[in-house]
Amino acid sequence: MIYDRIKQLRESRSLTQAELAKELGITRAAVNAWEMGLSAPSTTYLVELARRFRVSTDYLLGLEHNSTLDISGLSDESVAVLCRLAELLRGQAKPE
Repeated sequence: MIYDRIKQLRESRSLTQAELAKELGITRAAVNAWEMGLSAPSTTYLVELARRFRVSTDYLLGLEHNSTLDISGLSDESVAVLCRLAELLRGQAKPE
């Protein structure tokens, strides 16, 4: 499951395996092995991935199903817009 999460997060940020590897100071082959499920990141890299992708380590490990979004620094109005958008995307928005 962690391999799916790493790949999904990497692709959602339009990063190649080589780009992510360079950011982490590892080889592209190591990132590829993580995404293929052939190996798993060490604790150090798990924490670094969580920081870079702004998710919890529990999310990466599949223990938590909810991703998070850092909204610090946004106005109350912007937060309200994001909440409404999330409701719409879930198909749970109430007609106005």
